[in-house]
Amino acid sequence: MNIVMAAAENGAIEGGKVGGIGDVVRDIPLALADAGHTVQVVCPAYGLFCKRPEAILKAELSVAFAGKSEIVQVFSYKSAHTKVKYWVLEHPIFALGGIGAVYCNDPDNRPFATDAIKFALFSAAVAEAVIQNVFAKVDVLHLHDWHAALIAVLAKYNPRYDALNSSRIVYTIHNLALQGVRPFKDDESSLAGWFPELDYSPIDIADPRASNCINPMRAGINLSDRVHAVSPSYAKEILVPSCVEKGYFGGEGLEQDLQKAASEKRLQGILNGCEYPVRKAKTKDSRAQMIKGFESQLIEWLGNKPAADSALIIALHRLTQLQPKPENTMLVTSVGRLTQQKVSLLKQILPSGKSALQELLNTLGENGVLIVLGSGDSDNQQFLTKTASRNSNFLYLQGFSEQIADALYESGDLFLMPSSFEPCGISQMVAMRAGQPCLVHSIGGLSDTVIDNKNGFSFNGNSMQEQAENMVKRFTEVLKTRKLKKWKTIGQQAAKERFLWSNAAKQYTSLLYKG
Repeated sequence: MNIVMAAAENGAIEGGKVGGIGDVVRDIPLALADAGHTVQVVCPAYGLFCKRPEAILKAELSVAFAGKSEIVQVFSYKSAHTKVKYWVLEHPIFALGGIGAVYCNDPDNRPFATDAIKFALFSAAVAEAVIQNVFAKVDVLHLHDWHAALIAVLAKYNPRYDALNSSRIVYTIHNLALQGVRPFKDDESSLAGWFPELDYSPIDIADPRASNCINPMRAGINLSDRVHAVSPSYAKEILVPSCVEKGYFGGEGLEQDLQKAASEKRLQGILNGCEYPVRKAKTKDSRAQMIKGFESQLIEWLGNKPAADSALIIALHRLTQLQPKPENTMLVTSVGRLTQQKVSLLKQILPSGKSALQELLNTLGENGVLIVLGSGDSDNQQFLTKTASRNSNFLYLQGFSEQIADALYESGDLFLMPSSFEPCGISQMVAMRAGQPCLVHSIGGLSDTVIDNKNGFSFNGNSMQEQAENMVKRFTEVLKTRKLKKWKTIGQQAAKERFLWSNAAKQYTSLLYKG
């Protein structure tokens, strides 16, 4: 089959990964190609990717957008696999958030506005590329998250793109919480603003909570031949309404559409995979070597800042305090994007009047160190920075570095992943691959990968308050097992687990592309 994947991210391109979408779009095409398919991945160039030597201009498309004809350039991008092809599309609109910026942060009164303009043009350009035969005959058109969902809308309602319906259209939900909702009209960033001549019916694409708005996520669910959630448990969880008071993040308002998709056998839950490269025998870096690497990265980050950054200055100070600690000091690690999904349980105030994170640090005491690597929401960054300023056993590294992430995965004793919800998760798989047990909130893909007391540790609860309390309680219990044989056994079992992309590729083929 010839499979075309459209996504906002592609982790195979330097700078093309922000989150889990980038991991999936990097890895699953290789597994599908190894299974005999041809896979083509297309994403925006963001004013950057097209300027690299790996990019070669192949075509220019005239795309109807916002009442004008826009010229979108099509570049092929070097791929190491003969049956995987990468494409990047370029237009000034794709760099609205700045050169190389994949996503923009719009004000609360106009959520998704800038990104929606970018991805609306991207969707129209992909649709145009399909009918212009840029990708040859397409058997499967696979759309990832709301950023590509408007391709399904154009296939349904624009006669020019009717030929897209000869391909099977598959839609993957990576994160149901982000839906890209924008007005139908009366705004530059609206369906009428992007496609003024489009004759559509709102019945399958209107937001269920705001009938005057289009919901791209809902459109992707309702207008695609198959809908894919990135783990079996998440596919079940999203069938029921969300209830934040109970700490339950379900269908985010789209549960009825998802129930309909499930009843029609269109909804499938397939677990993401993880790469398992051959591990070379090597001596584990000493704590001193790891700290030296962290210090170099922090200084580099500071050098790129226009002014002093308090989070990085505090982190440099904490590193000096870590150096004298013994090599066997308990090292708890956490790597991830600092969204509410990842941080809200840590911020919960417990009966003691302290945050759950503070209680974790109090429990850890002088015998351990918690290191968090990540950036994201400014409020969450500030929360972690303030906590780091008060606790010598907490090192917060505000930013992202593959080198630091790899060191934390390889050297940590316990990986913490207390997500409020988790469609799949990749960090826990990478930590387990290195033999590092994980403590996770047992939801979504975390419950599909981490089994309590077998290959890791987990907690749950019927409200966010209860979840936070149980997290601290389970953390306390877990620390007591560190010197027991059970700890080593659990770490060994974690390292043996295999969540293979080849297995996912088989299910993609049978359940999404052919089933």
